[in-house]
Parts: sequence; C-alpha cells; structure tokens
Amino acid sequence: MSEQPVVLEERQDQVAVLTLNRPEAMNSFNFAMLWGLRDRIESLRFDPQIRVLIITGAGGKAFCAGADLKERATLSEVQVKEFIFTVRNLFTSIEELPKPVIAAVNGIALGGGTELALACDVRLAASSATMGLTETRLAIIPGAGGTQRLPRLVGRGKAKELIFTGRRVDAEEALAIGLVNKVCPAESLMDECRAMAAMICETGPIAIQQAKYAINHGIETDLHTGLAIESNAYWITIPTEDRLEGLAAFREKRKPVYKGK
Repeated sequence: MSEQPVVLEERQDQVAVLTLNRPEAMNSFNFAMLWGLRDRIESLRFDPQIRVLIITGAGGKAFCAGADLKERATLSEVQVKEFIFTVRNLFTSIEELPKPVIAAVNGIALGGGTELALACDVRLAASSATMGLTETRLAIIPGAGGTQRLPRLVGRGKAKELIFTGRRVDAEEALAIGLVNKVCPAESLMDECRAMAAMICETGPIAIQQAKYAINHGIETDLHTGLAIESNAYWITIPTEDRLEGLAAFREKRKPVYKGK
C-alpha cells in the first residue's frame, strides 16, 4: 500500500483545494510537506483552468500546528536556516500568486500555521479554530513573515501583544481583531469557502489578477504611488476581450462568460 502524499489536491469548478495531509502530526511542517506544497503551488501558478485556491488541513483538529518540532530537534543550525529560508519563500510565493487564495482554518493554526494563513488573501475559520504566533515561547521569533504580515493586518500594537506574549486566540477574537474574515461552524467551513470561491469565479480573471497586484503592492507605498499602481493595473484590463464581454453581458442582461483574455 503506497503512502498518502503529504499534500492532497482536489479540483472542481475552477477551484483547487490543497490539503495539508499529516493529521497524525497536526499537519505540522516538515521538509517533505514544504516541498510538496511548493510543488503544488507552482504547478497551479499558470494553470488557466484554476481560478481560486483553498488551503486547509486534513482531519478535524488542525489546520497546521507550525513546524514539526520533532524534526526540528534533529536538524543542524544550517538545516534550520534552510528550513526557514524555504518556508519564508514558499509563503511569499503564495502571497504573490496571481490567483486568490483562501485559507480554510479548520482547527489549530499555530506558528507557521498562522503565518501560512496570513500569506493567503482571505481567511475563513471554523468556530473551533485557535490561532497564534507562539514562537517566542520557544525562544525564537516568527520566521515565515509573521512579524511583517500580522501588524499589517491587525495593527502594530495588537501584533506586538500577540507576538510578545505568544498567546493563542480563539476564532471569535481572531474575527474581532481582523485576523480572519469570517467564522462559521466547522461542518460548514468548506461550503463557505467554496461559495466564496464560486463568487470569485464569476468575475474577470485578469481583473482579479490586477486587483490583487494593485492591493498587495500599493499598500506598501504612499497613496500617490499606490494610485499610480492602481492606474497602471487598470490600463491592463482595458484592451481585454473580457472587458468587452462584461459590457455586452450587462447590455444584454445575461451573465458574462469570461475567458481570461
């Protein structure tokens, strides 16, 4: 009997669901899972059949409990550096993917698990979810973007509180501070994520790519520069067939059929 892959992939209606598949280890990251997720992400990057990605965890307990500390204890200092370098680049590649990525946080998401969710565009959480950047309790710091993405999402003061104390937050607090977009019962989490993905799939693919680019890059600049980035992104949508299709569909009172052209 062959072993199950550490990252599962399911495709349906232009949506790919990637499932971290180490439930016996709370879906924690070892090198094999990092490489597996990296390969899946890169295979989907330019796939025109896939419009939206959903990332979740196998089993009912964990989204991702962070780094596999059993593996970490066996690594040399150089290997730890390699691990951090790999996971940081992986999460950046997810953030920069030209497709929306939804995190379905279905349980415990600590350390690198929360950092993975932060790298996604939208976060939906089960009511049973627990999140937190707990690294300082192990005498280290978040190393996969947590010190940068968390304050951009929830504010500097709240991010410092959470990172300095290493405390965990439940789903309702995560919603209250803006760490997640929505909380729903665990049994309906994937349905909610698929419903959001379906709404995204009704929009223009090039428009979504350019909107994500404008938001991600514009937020890092002053308003004047951000508006210029938005303007340039808009210009890209003007000569597309999809824009003309949108206008025609509106005029003809029908749903548009976008082709990403």
